[in-house]
Amino acid sequence: MAALFLGLNVSAARMDMVDVSNNNGYMSTAEYTSMRNEFGVKAVTVKISEGGTYKDPYAASNIANVQAAGMYINGYHFARYATKAQAIAEADFAGQTAKAAGLPVGAVLATDVESQEANNQSKATNDRNNAAFMKEIEKFGYRADIYTSGSWANNKMTIKGKTGWIAAYPYVVSGKNWYSTNHAWQWSSTAKFRISYGGFDVSQLNSNYYTAGQKSTVKPTNKGAVKANNQKANKNISKPSASAKWVKETKTYTLKTAVKLRTGASTSSSVITTLPAGTTVKTDQAIIQGGYRWVRQPRFNGYGYLATGPASNTLEYVKSGATHTYYTVKSGDSWWSIAQRNGLSMTTLASQNGKTIYTTIYPGQRLVVR
Repeated sequence: MAALFLGLNVSAARMDMVDVSNNNGYMSTAEYTSMRNEFGVKAVTVKISEGGTYKDPYAASNIANVQAAGMYINGYHFARYATKAQAIAEADFAGQTAKAAGLPVGAVLATDVESQEANNQSKATNDRNNAAFMKEIEKFGYRADIYTSGSWANNKMTIKGKTGWIAAYPYVVSGKNWYSTNHAWQWSSTAKFRISYGGFDVSQLNSNYYTAGQKSTVKPTNKGAVKANNQKANKNISKPSASAKWVKETKTYTLKTAVKLRTGASTSSSVITTLPAGTTVKTDQAIIQGGYRWVRQPRFNGYGYLATGPASNTLEYVKSGATHTYYTVKSGDSWWSIAQRNGLSMTTLASQNGKTIYTTIYPGQRLVVR
C-alpha cells in the first residue's frame, strides 16, 4: 500500500504481517520463506485490485508463492468508491478478481480506504460506503476488514475495538497503545528484508483474524499446483500459433538486454547470434499473441527473429531525434520512490535503464525517466 508515514524504529513491534503489491515486483517463494524464517513473518496480504478495473498483475503468483512458503495469505482492494453503489460494484470486482487469482475462501479481503482521506465526505457517508463494501465482499466467502490511518480511524470513520487494520504511530495514552485492540497495527512502511527488494509495510497482529479461517486449495507441499499457478500468472508462449498473423511494423529499436537472434519465430529455432544490450535493430514485421511478442529483422541473406517475451520486456521504441529526460539519484532514493514520482512502475523504470529492480542504485547515478 502507499506509505502513510515514515517507518519507525519500534523495537517492541513485531513483523507479523507484510503487504505486497505490483510495486514490489515479482516475489519468489524463496523471498517469502526468508521473511518467515529470518524475521518471523506469519502472514502476507497481497494487493488484488484497485477501483473498478485494475487487477494487480502479481496477485496470482504472490498468492501461490506465499502458500508455498507455508504462510497465511490474505488480500486487499485499494478503494476508489465515493458512493454506496460504487462500493458495491468495487466489492463485486474485487471478489471476482480474488477468486480468479486463487485467494482461498476464508481469507480476509480488506478495503484499503486511503483514497477516502483525500475527500471531504462525512463520517456517516464513509461508514455507509465501507459497510456496503464489506457486506458485499462476504458474499464471495471472504472475511472483511478496513485498512486506514489512525487519524481517520478516530475521526472520519467508525473503527471499533477488535476490528480494523490501522496504520499509525503508536499513540500512547496513560501507558496504553490505542491500537492494541484492533486486528492489526501497521508500524512501518520501510522495512527491509535480507533478499527482498525495497521497503515493505509491516504490521503487528493483535488477533488471529488474519491467520484463521482459511481453506486453501493450494497446500504449501503441493509443488505441482504452485508451479501451475506461477506458470498461469506469468504466461508466455514459445512460438506463435499457425492462426496468428504477422503485421507490418517498420520500426527501429534499441535492445534493453541481450537477446538471441534466431532463424525462425520459435525458441526452438537455431540461434544466429546473441545481440548485446544497446544494439540497434530495424524490423519490418511483428506479431503479438498471448502477451508474447516476436519481431522480424531483415538481413542481407534473409531474416532474423527476436523473441522479445512479455509486453515491453526487451525492446524500446526509439523515436527519430528523441531525447531522454534524466533523473540524478539522491541519497535515500529507491526504484520505488523514483518510479512513483515519474508515474512509472518500478519494472518499467529499471528496464528502460537496462537494469532490474534488484540492481543497486547509487547517489549521483543518472537514470532515464522519460
